[in-house]
Amino acid sequence: MNFNTKRRVAALLAVPALLFTAACGSDDGNNGDAAAGVAQIKGKVGEKPEISVPKDGKPSKKTVTKTVSEGSGSVIKASDFVRLDWTVEKWGGGKELGGTWAAQTGGKTARPQSVEQIGKPSQQLPDKVIDAVKGKKAGSRILVQGTAADLLGQNLNPSSGIAAKDVLIWVVDPVGAAAVDAKAEAKGEQAASESGMPEVKAPSQKAATITVPKGAKAPKDLKQQVLIKGSGKKVEAGQGLIAQYTGVKWEDGKKFDSSWDHGGATAFQIGTGSVVQGWDKGLVGKNVGDRVLLVIPPSLGYGASPNSELAKNTLVFVVDILGAV
Repeated sequence: MNFNTKRRVAALLAVPALLFTAACGSDDGNNGDAAAGVAQIKGKVGEKPEISVPKDGKPSKKTVTKTVSEGSGSVIKASDFVRLDWTVEKWGGGKELGGTWAAQTGGKTARPQSVEQIGKPSQQLPDKVIDAVKGKKAGSRILVQGTAADLLGQNLNPSSGIAAKDVLIWVVDPVGAAAVDAKAEAKGEQAASESGMPEVKAPSQKAATITVPKGAKAPKDLKQQVLIKGSGKKVEAGQGLIAQYTGVKWEDGKKFDSSWDHGGATAFQIGTGSVVQGWDKGLVGKNVGDRVLLVIPPSLGYGASPNSELAKNTLVFVVDILGAV
């Protein structure tokens, strides 16, 4: 997603996980004790896990995938969208190398998590770690342990202080999962755009055509309109939002991004600063099934990122909310 401004990629990765190899590994639920060379994991699902390894113990030579705690949610299938908590440490290092728990607060404020689609390249996690979630139940806690060479491959950053032979311990909690067809779209009669708002034509299975009013000045505040009213649940901050979207620049009306150009439905976390503020402010509280028109001023878009090619632009989006996880 071109407009996602805060990707949390672990420091040990040379590049995003787009180039990682396909996942594999063993599921061994019986060798999770210290004697077998597998890290021990303590703590409840929903709380940051505690990782420990035996002093002077040697890690297993094989990559290990283990269900530490089985959840009660639905079984996660190929192509499902999942929302995840995760952490990673080096065997014997005792220091978190990356993860979602670092941003945890003492209150109930939603914090950043990873939202991924099984079977699709990830920006935050190796494919082998993502693949370990498939077939498990939402609400579970999963351990993936293996060498950096096996889990990260050629994308291991040599300057990170992690060697290819070092053993990495990942703990992943799939918080929830949902299945949404890549070609899904909002259904229902579309309302006409309000006065001063861009006109929207949304042909089925294609990027929307958005026409900015001729000669109109871009608004200085966030503008929003629900074009199709959905009947699903309200979107809450912290959820993973599954959507189709198209974005154009107010200034010239040119399209700069669309989910339809990248294989269809995509997902991102909402309400945690993981996307531009205009999305967080405009989509939290809407309903699954809504089609939403957003006009986002630079201050709520990329204005804080002067190096962005969209830093000075007012952004116009049409978003179909297809699901939340």
